[in-house]
Amino acid sequence: MKLLMIYMDKFAYRTNVKNLESAPDIREERQVDSVLVGFIHVEAEDMEHEGNVETKLVKNLKWAARKNNTDRIILHSFAHLSETKAGPEFTRAMISRAEKRLIESGYDAMQTPFGYFLDLDIRAPGASLARIFKSF
Repeated sequence: MKLLMIYMDKFAYRTNVKNLESAPDIREERQVDSVLVGFIHVEAEDMEHEGNVETKLVKNLKWAARKNNTDRIILHSFAHLSETKAGPEFTRAMISRAEKRLIESGYDAMQTPFGYFLDLDIRAPGASLARIFKSF
């Protein structure tokens, strides 16, 4: 798994292009302030270590959220951080389970629409722990 975490003062998106045929047809626009956004790339080999990878994902997101003094976390599937990737259904399921675990731990967690390219409007501060990359 590759995980790019960016703390943002503002994260706004609008669905633009549907890139996964099985995704539902939706039009969505949303803005969240003071939020940690996790750009998540689930790799093919993660399918062999599903539980371990999911736990590391959740722990890293919680740690980075605490370091940035927020309880808001957005999970965003971003299949552009590695050369291999897991299938869309596996990826969607892992992100959904991680979201559920974060919510059960008291975080205000949500996902961006899966299977869409989004128009983004972001503002991110230049703090030392505002941008963190992990590979596991």
